[in-house]
Amino acid sequence: MLAVSHLTKTFNLKTLFEDITFSINPEERVGLIGPNGCGKTTLLRILVGQEQPDVGQVTHPATLRIGYLPQQFAIPATSTLGDILQEAAGNMDALAADLVKITRALADQPADQNLQTQYDQILRRMEMAEPQRVESMAAGLGLDGIPRDLQVGKLSGGQQTRLSLLLVLLQEPQILLLDEPTNHLDIAMLEWLESWLQQTSCGALIVSHDRTFLDRTVTRILEIDPLPHQMRSYVGNYTSYLEQRRSEIEAQWTAYNDQEAEVRRMKADIARVKAQAAYTERQASSIRIGGPDMKLKGFKSYQQGIAKKVARKAKAREKRLERYKDSDERVEKPRSQRMIRVEFDQAPHLGRSVIQMERLGVGFAGYPALIEEINLQVRASQRIAFTGPNGSGKTTLLRTLAGQIPPLAGKIKLGSSVKLGVMSQDIRLLDETQSALDHVYRFFPNQTEARRFLGYYLLSGDEVLKPVGQLSLGQRARLQLALLVVDGCNVLLLDEPLNHLDISSRTQFEQALQSFKGAILMVVHDRYFIQRFAQEVWQVKGKKIIQGGNALSDKK
Repeated sequence: MLAVSHLTKTFNLKTLFEDITFSINPEERVGLIGPNGCGKTTLLRILVGQEQPDVGQVTHPATLRIGYLPQQFAIPATSTLGDILQEAAGNMDALAADLVKITRALADQPADQNLQTQYDQILRRMEMAEPQRVESMAAGLGLDGIPRDLQVGKLSGGQQTRLSLLLVLLQEPQILLLDEPTNHLDIAMLEWLESWLQQTSCGALIVSHDRTFLDRTVTRILEIDPLPHQMRSYVGNYTSYLEQRRSEIEAQWTAYNDQEAEVRRMKADIARVKAQAAYTERQASSIRIGGPDMKLKGFKSYQQGIAKKVARKAKAREKRLERYKDSDERVEKPRSQRMIRVEFDQAPHLGRSVIQMERLGVGFAGYPALIEEINLQVRASQRIAFTGPNGSGKTTLLRTLAGQIPPLAGKIKLGSSVKLGVMSQDIRLLDETQSALDHVYRFFPNQTEARRFLGYYLLSGDEVLKPVGQLSLGQRARLQLALLVVDGCNVLLLDEPLNHLDISSRTQFEQALQSFKGAILMVVHDRYFIQRFAQEVWQVKGKKIIQGGNALSDKK
């Protein structure tokens, strides 16, 4: 079991999370959610010992095998796929020699628990190091058709994710920590991973913004709330979490409104009592005593006494109100998190046919076409989801339509009023030496307006002045989206724009696209998003595009 106790972590004087406690058991699959920047990746790095908490501790058995899939590809780009797989398989001769040494040592010290642990670990590594096992798992992840002399830096984003996942799974972890494993994976691989997670006996903590993936894999949700910096736990999958969270917020609003009504009632009562005291005091002051009228003097004194008594009552009720407002039972007003704000300008008028493809073939010169004989068109106001296996040519088609690479065959006709907006999945294409402010400044008359615009994308304060290379992946993705909007466009070519966007940002992005009046062709594998966004689905099968096909699995 992996246990976290009273963990607190700050970064650059900013509290990420505070006093969080939870545990992960074998066979338990837990989803970790929260907006970008709330500390999810930092928490995973603490769990594997790559970072240290400010307060609290992580405990687990010394023999617990923890597998960690980071968000960014960490293998040297110049290494070949064959070298990586051979290293993963291990050197059987060297392992056998180590086993002989440990066996001899155990013969002399049979009670040495450390030697026994080393012996067990070597046996497990020898079992794991079977080349046939490595190749079989590589084939299961769709890596069998890739040349072994290809440098891993030239693999697609999905292939890199699958290779990283393969190396983690080869360790046979007992607890698996996955940081956005669905990024760049096609639908077939998403379903393979879902099936594997459903069947495995190891525990898993999964950071993901893919709502369908969470629905199909996890049985508990941990949410980091960046406002109080606390963690909440919910039983069930993502849909169940949404229902519970919605009920919580409704109950909080009800309690808050009841509380505010009680505060208003108490204030009105205090005001009434104060008015009564003031009236009684005025009545007493208006009494004029012209002589030794003891009865009148007594009455005036009596009235003044009542006025003081009522004033004391008002003061006591004011103190009671203050105690009520300061009590631990006080209900805070529900607060909403900052959300990305995406608003596209009204798209200029488009003719009926926006992009016409005639017998189009796409790929790279000197190599066979990835997709051929494309006879399709994108029409005005059409929203198309473009899916298919990783490496099948989806990105290549978008780059060809954008004029970044020439077609291998056929032709492309763009409408006369088309202004393309292109968003690449490769956020490294941003100039990492320039700041977010540098990227957008030319579109605005002054820095104040530029900063206000970046604020819509949750980029504010010193963040807008940092070199892009120092921003998180989510921040870079939001900057790319900001650039797309500020440049103005009426046709969007979007290549996996949801990667690195958190769930709230994906929801906002969905809403923005629904209001966009131009045409959209989007490479996307988020099934939840496809079901709500797409009017039509294009799917790559073999070297053809099947128009109107259903890219979503029937699996529930």
